[in-house]
Amino acid sequence: MAHVLHSAPRYAASDGVVDALTARLGDALLAIREEHGEIVLNVARDSVESTLRTLRDDEAFQQLMDIAGVDYPDRAERFEVVYCLLSVTRNLRLIVKVSTDEATPVPTVTTLWPNAGWYEREVYDMYGVLFAGNTDLRRILTDYGFQGHPFRKDFPLTGYVELRYSEEDKRVVYEPVRLAQDLRQFDYTSPWEGPNYVLPGDEKATGEKAEGPKP
Repeated sequence: MAHVLHSAPRYAASDGVVDALTARLGDALLAIREEHGEIVLNVARDSVESTLRTLRDDEAFQQLMDIAGVDYPDRAERFEVVYCLLSVTRNLRLIVKVSTDEATPVPTVTTLWPNAGWYEREVYDMYGVLFAGNTDLRRILTDYGFQGHPFRKDFPLTGYVELRYSEEDKRVVYEPVRLAQDLRQFDYTSPWEGPNYVLPGDEKATGEKAEGPKP
């Protein structure tokens, strides 16, 4: 298949955008920079709804593509909420970040984009970040009764409980995690280093007769 080349760039040049956004957002803007071809903004948490409204209405970033979360346990405000915006008319992308902790809610942006409700529920489910004004802040990916928030860095990789179908109860039941493999005896010796027996095929190099592993 022939490779098709387009005359239009993947993204438009961002010349002058940083200066324009800095002047437009004022005190709500904490930091702004360009990374990997995209402009990244850090804004005040309490101003995030008004800031995103300005970016949508005045700077033509019409679409909210995603909301993500990041956990930095060593920070006082350990969580970052990341909003990914797209301007279809200017061919530009924008990343807006706010910081928060476990107890301080972030203003919802469902007032600006209805699809934000699902994204905020996902961040809440995975990280436990609260969103003030979201009228349907329920878990969306984990099961009913799930304990904890699995994308937090201090959440154990094995989780706290496991589920199985019980034939006795005729339903799915939750039980504490049991790592049965810990009871097994694993041989971590590399088959290429250390064994005191000749592996099949090695006799071709040494002339010895191949023998299986000794019991």
